[in-house]
Amino acid sequence: MQNPNLSFWAQEEGNRPDLLCGRSADYTIEKVYFPVLVCSTIVLGGLLRAFLKNSEVIVLMILSLFGFLVGQLAYSSIQVHRIIYPLLRTPSFSLYCYFSPLIIFMAALDVDFYILKNVFWQVLLTGLISFSTAFIIIGYVVLKFNKDSWDLQSCLLFSMTLVITDPVHSVNSLKTIGISKMYTDIIRGESMIICGFTSIFFGILRSKLLSISSFKELHIIICLCLDIFGSTVCGYWCARIIQFILTDLFSNTLTNIVLCISMVYMTFYIVEFLGMSGMVALVTVGLNLDSLSFKPRIELIITKFLIMFSYVFQHLIYTFFGIVIGCAEIKYIQFQTIVFMFVLFVTVCLARLVTIVLVSPILRHSSYEYNWRWAVVIAWSGIKGVFSLLLAPDIHNLAEQKVESPQLFILYIQVISLMTMGINSYMMTHSARTLGLCAISLPRQMAMQNAIKHIQEIIQNKITLFKTEKILTNVNWTLVEEKTRIEYIIPFAHTSYDKKAKEECPTDEVLIEEARLHIAIIQMSSFEKQCNDGVLGVEAARTLIGAIKSYCHIQGKFVSIYDVSTYVKARSWLVKFKNLLTFLEYHKDNISPFYMSKNNKFLTFIYHIVFSEEFEYAGYIIAIIYIYPMIMHLWPMARELNVSALILVNYYFVFLYLLESTLKIIILKRKYFHQHWNTLEFLIVIIGIIDIFCIYFVKLRPDNLVLIQFTVIMGYFRIIRFFPLIKIIIPLLINIVDVQIKKRLSLMYSITKGYVKSQEDTKFLIRQISSRESINQKLYEILETNKRDAVKELGLIEHEGRDVVIALKTKQAIRNVIAKALKNLTFLWSRGIIDKHEGVEMNKVLLTKIKSLNNIPMAIPPPTPDKYLHNIVWLENKDALIEFFKDRAKLAYFDYGDIICKEGEMPQGIYLIISGMAILQSSPPTFGIERSLRAERESTSRFTEYCTSGDIIGELCCLLKREFEYTAICETILQACFISLEDLYEGFDVFWPSLEYKIWLKLALSIAYQYFESSLVDEDLTFQKCVVLNHAYVETLSSYNEVTIDNVNMKFVIVVYGSVIDTKTEIPYLAPCILPKTCEQVQGTSDLSKLLIIQASELVKNNNTKAMAHTSFEMTKRDYNWKRKDELEAGTHFRKGY
Repeated sequence: MQNPNLSFWAQEEGNRPDLLCGRSADYTIEKVYFPVLVCSTIVLGGLLRAFLKNSEVIVLMILSLFGFLVGQLAYSSIQVHRIIYPLLRTPSFSLYCYFSPLIIFMAALDVDFYILKNVFWQVLLTGLISFSTAFIIIGYVVLKFNKDSWDLQSCLLFSMTLVITDPVHSVNSLKTIGISKMYTDIIRGESMIICGFTSIFFGILRSKLLSISSFKELHIIICLCLDIFGSTVCGYWCARIIQFILTDLFSNTLTNIVLCISMVYMTFYIVEFLGMSGMVALVTVGLNLDSLSFKPRIELIITKFLIMFSYVFQHLIYTFFGIVIGCAEIKYIQFQTIVFMFVLFVTVCLARLVTIVLVSPILRHSSYEYNWRWAVVIAWSGIKGVFSLLLAPDIHNLAEQKVESPQLFILYIQVISLMTMGINSYMMTHSARTLGLCAISLPRQMAMQNAIKHIQEIIQNKITLFKTEKILTNVNWTLVEEKTRIEYIIPFAHTSYDKKAKEECPTDEVLIEEARLHIAIIQMSSFEKQCNDGVLGVEAARTLIGAIKSYCHIQGKFVSIYDVSTYVKARSWLVKFKNLLTFLEYHKDNISPFYMSKNNKFLTFIYHIVFSEEFEYAGYIIAIIYIYPMIMHLWPMARELNVSALILVNYYFVFLYLLESTLKIIILKRKYFHQHWNTLEFLIVIIGIIDIFCIYFVKLRPDNLVLIQFTVIMGYFRIIRFFPLIKIIIPLLINIVDVQIKKRLSLMYSITKGYVKSQEDTKFLIRQISSRESINQKLYEILETNKRDAVKELGLIEHEGRDVVIALKTKQAIRNVIAKALKNLTFLWSRGIIDKHEGVEMNKVLLTKIKSLNNIPMAIPPPTPDKYLHNIVWLENKDALIEFFKDRAKLAYFDYGDIICKEGEMPQGIYLIISGMAILQSSPPTFGIERSLRAERESTSRFTEYCTSGDIIGELCCLLKREFEYTAICETILQACFISLEDLYEGFDVFWPSLEYKIWLKLALSIAYQYFESSLVDEDLTFQKCVVLNHAYVETLSSYNEVTIDNVNMKFVIVVYGSVIDTKTEIPYLAPCILPKTCEQVQGTSDLSKLLIIQASELVKNNNTKAMAHTSFEMTKRDYNWKRKDELEAGTHFRKGY
């Protein structure tokens, strides 16, 4: 053994690394033992976590004591010293680089960037004030009460290390009791700012030790700028690279995990190598990654791996530093050391309290509610952790004056970190619960009870359905109902819901505010699901989610499409810039040679010269060549040496400009000045001639000071001779701006489309949000208004960038088809029809198709008007039908504000919108029922709907030959394909009866999805499948006709038009509605009633062959023919007679 008094922290001469703890060994090292120690520590930590659940601080205390005992054994035993010697030889900065990157990345990844962005300046000021206050208070106490003879530099470094708040442990206890993520992100943001600032300061000190130059102020400023701004830029671009890698369609889960972790370390090491802060870079990387940066379901797996590694790293850190403390001599640990530990703990808590008092005015101005209760909780959040511990060895390494017991630095910090983890964490949770910050509000309790009630209804309906199955007749259903009954106790509710509901009933405003937060969560979930399904782009989804989070904190604010994007501003400056470039673009004023005298060969010769490309390029070359003489003219020394040469060159170039303008004037005459670029060239010639005369007069009167100054000024005006060169780059700039406008239009269309879908998704869940009918009605009106505004924006975008929208829709259609193919491939693969190798290869082919969608052009020219007939679904893309209507269809043009049809007028035909947008305004639709019968269900509000390209106006009115129930007004210039009523009914006769039936089927499916999409979400009711496979069909009932409902084979029976009555109970059902399962037979009560019947899936599966499907469809048509005949005999004016 060597002398134990030898300093374990002394820095050796030369370039040898600092020893974390220990001495050079005079024996052969057997490295196989150290991995055993590492593995044993990991296993021990895992076992302790398994037995001591929710007691992380106890686990770390036991591991620290375990490390201390190992260190003591190493101090007295050579055999144990051999085991830990690789640790003792490891430089402290190496441990910092091994462990800190992954932990800080995990902490930053868990922070919501949009929440932090809203309160960035408050959090930044809070972090800086917290650092400064704690540094001053702790530094003063250490200087005043420390008895270990530390110098000023060591005391300051120790204080700075103890200032760091751990971004992981400072919020872990709050997350377990359901505290809002807004507050945990604010605390964590402050912690990351302090960590980043401290790492920057220690990095500057390390660079000082390694550099030869003196430590000057300029060096500090440059280092700070690089560490803050340079690291942030590097982190941002590294985040983009990681996002690009993780969203690759062909990467698997294992590859993503390996690449994510390796890229984190590579980012840290590269940034540190470049002399910047790796900590700041990784914070930036974590903040710029979110759930959309990963492939679906990958984020959860990567997060679990990061949490696992962070726990393992923490166990190793506390064990390793326990070993380091144990390697020291016990004599340095005295009673005053223990007293000083408690003094430090009190000081840390006091410093945190003073900090909260100072920053409270700042936090009150934040976007979130802040009061004295939150101040009490945050005052206990100054928890120290691994980052303080990892920087503790640098206190001794960076200090100029070395101390005899450097292990005390680590001992104090490790003990303080464990004390704050235990005491502060408990006080945070206890304070939050005592002060009522965890208590769930009554509106929230009502919402949760409503959701529980809805789940219980679903369970009861499922049990009722199972009771009808023969195989389950001998099940003890009483026991099933008892075991499946939900009795959920709301956590952190001081009083029960029923008791509190009796005491006070929340107002509609309070309930709407609670519902607004639920709607925001539902919308964000919808955006994320659309993104995962490929319906919405990542950038559009991120924009929508960011907008929802940005406005979520504003009380009573329901986010509209106008709040979502900055589209109007971005579009306006891009369009204005393009208009300016278009105005400046050079257009040749071409003149036909036939207008000239054929005998004047001179003019013909000049004409061919002026309008040749060579002449145009010669002008550009002249301007480019003049660059060198202009540089010499502006350079005083060169100008004095070449005065006469520059004068001659100026004469030459002015002559060339004069010749060019003269030739153009000869040909163009007065039209020469119609082009602004020609005017500029003429101005260049005039200024050049004035410049020449000024130089000549200066030669005549060299003593005239005013003339000399004027000549010098005119010489600087020669710069305008380069302005014509702008003509070259203007077409390129126009193309670039066009691309940006198309990108912006495409993004805005995707954003608006995704917003509309989220509004539709939210409307189906309104009744699960609140059980009060008045709240549901208000929410429905708000969502419907927002959706209507978004649909209007869609129409305006489509009118402005029709080719861009067509390209986007085409891309989405291809994506949907491939997604359907992937779904079918997964089904065949899971059933064993396709083996694993074939499935993988086919999956690669389909994924390649999806990836190739990025190469689709951004704009696709719109099809010709006759091609739009292929988009009418009831024409089924059949040539005979299309050719029939193609010969009879006419193009109709409408200007802005024109009325296409007016409410109460008889229809003249149907309009297929080719381009533009129309607004439909109407009273509530009647669905063929007299308004007197709908008095109870009638709404006084007007309905508004927008129609865009591909929509049809007037289908139902033409089928019924009844007046329009709405007024259609053009919102933009509109082009439509018009099919007259006579031509439509002629088509009914020629293609009778299938054409009329298919129109009714299309309308019935549209009404069903419009009103009952939540009930039909699992049904595949595409028009083609309904026609070919008879998944759904339309049944016609006239007055007093009856139809029997087979609830076994009929899954849904929906009244889409007219009204019926239950023949057994005489309960009337008005369209639109779904008939209940209790109905066995209904009778029509309107002149015409239409029922959409959706068959049970089992019946469809048994009827899936082509022959059976064809037979089924023919039966439907025969039934339909019989019903039409019955209607005609009954005297209904359903169709026109010929």
